[in-house]
Amino acid sequence: MTLYKRREWSFRAWNRMMNQSRKMIKGCGWIKEAKFGCAHRRLERTFTDLRSLCSQLLKEGILNGAIENFARFDPAAKLVALSAALALYDAGMPYSREKKQDIGLLGTSPDGALAANLAYFTDYAQAGRKLGRGNLFIYTLPSSPLAEAAIHFGLQGPLVYVRNKTRPEEELLAQAESLVSGREAPGMLAVIFNTKEANCFFIS
Repeated sequence: MTLYKRREWSFRAWNRMMNQSRKMIKGCGWIKEAKFGCAHRRLERTFTDLRSLCSQLLKEGILNGAIENFARFDPAAKLVALSAALALYDAGMPYSREKKQDIGLLGTSPDGALAANLAYFTDYAQAGRKLGRGNLFIYTLPSSPLAEAAIHFGLQGPLVYVRNKTRPEEELLAQAESLVSGREAPGMLAVIFNTKEANCFFIS
């Protein structure tokens, strides 16, 4: 499922969003098909797979340290973590796994954790309905990709997964801005994702 049915992500879309009272958006990182980038810094590049993208971001200093157990992440968790790194970089926001910050994470996915659940129960059935692999079970919760990102980036603010099929982008950003305005957190990462692409916004 495509995250944006009505429009393709572009720098023009970014400018339109900023003009629509989205002044609290300080950065945006996106990953789509074989491309990734940052909106504010007008960065756009290509990559071959998520493993190589992780290495590329680490080499360029966009990731300030290796993501522990990245290889066992499911595709959605990998996309959330990497798009969050891009959004924080785009906003010029430093982070550290050791030095915790009260920044929160808010996420939504049109598919929920459907792909992860299918992978787990397929594995369970193939194992004779006796045992399913734990590393697959972890991601059967749609909030798991957000939790993995929070651990790596040292975020200890509110962590919320919401489901919205009508206007996921607009409502997600409005909720994130409300949390920041209400002083529930000094900043929020708001990410809309599936197993193929992700857009992450840093709001403060």
